[in-house]
Amino acid sequence: MTDNRTLWLQTAIVSAVKAGQAILEVYNSADMGIEKKADDSPLTLADRRAHTIIKADISGFGIPVLSEEGRDIPFAERKQWQRMWIVDPLDGTKEFIKRNGEFTVNIALAEGGAPTMGVIYVPVTDALYFADREQGAFKIDAFQQSGVGERPPGGNGGMESIMNDAVRMPLQREKGRPFTIMGSRSHATPELDAYVETMRQKHGQVAFISSGSSLKICLVAEGRADIYPRLGPTMEWDTAAGQAIAVASGAQVVRHDDGGALAYNKENLLNPWFIVKRP
Repeated sequence: MTDNRTLWLQTAIVSAVKAGQAILEVYNSADMGIEKKADDSPLTLADRRAHTIIKADISGFGIPVLSEEGRDIPFAERKQWQRMWIVDPLDGTKEFIKRNGEFTVNIALAEGGAPTMGVIYVPVTDALYFADREQGAFKIDAFQQSGVGERPPGGNGGMESIMNDAVRMPLQREKGRPFTIMGSRSHATPELDAYVETMRQKHGQVAFISSGSSLKICLVAEGRADIYPRLGPTMEWDTAAGQAIAVASGAQVVRHDDGGALAYNKENLLNPWFIVKRP
């Protein structure tokens, strides 16, 4: 990676972990500060705190930020952006409110309408997933326990220490594992049920795993699952970091309707239905 990309990635990693720590403080408190957004989806104090931390950390590079908590930037302005951060400070707010641990912090860098760098941090398990198109995709199971997160961005050996603790994805396939399908825990649809049945007819024995947030994409990137069909609405910030990680791991992320690539920084930030799959 170039020096700039190394610094961008390390900064995004450290920021995601800091945001994750702030999220856990709210997660473990009695009051989550729950409000309703305009679309009736929940917003918590943790969303707001994480957004503030991440934006402060990554805004110093002169790269604009598109975030779920700052989505109202006019397209006339956004369409000029050739490079941008796409951030979901708390992906899986419903899972956060349920306190089931299946939520993540997502930070992506998109260039020319495609995610090229991604960081996903899982606060409850301390798992870190990250990728850059020039380096591949990686995972650290216990990031804070490794101590590498204590080095400030730009410090000597900071990214090198992170890489030394990281494992390249995909991991080796578990022997005897059946064809495994990921599905949304909070957004099941009849279309998904029909898709799973089609996979059963094609592959025979299949396993189905329900999960929240971007963890579904991460499991496909790891090689612990084979496919994740998302046959329902998502926004660009829901998928950008996961797509960067999945693609860098050798997986495919394609539109359900025509097999084309998902585009980013569109006028309408809603994604089409899509499939994440291992080749």
